[in-house]
Amino acid sequence: MSNNIQIIFAKKLQQLRKDKGLSQEDLALLCGIDRTYIGRIERLERKPTIVILDKIANGLGIKLKDLLDFDD
Repeated sequence: MSNNIQIIFAKKLQQLRKDKGLSQEDLALLCGIDRTYIGRIERLERKPTIVILDKIANGLGIKLKDLLDFDD
């Protein structure tokens, strides 16, 4: 994953989370992942696997393909 796409994804994740009125901890709980993991992704400290991406999409109530669509 190039640094550029990682930055784009982190910004998109943060915006989607905020649009739903969720804190990082709230989203992590919905995803069933460690409460600090969302923040680490948003701060570019972690590169999520496809399994984690799927959990995030489910937690946000969207399809994985929509989470990974960067044509906005």
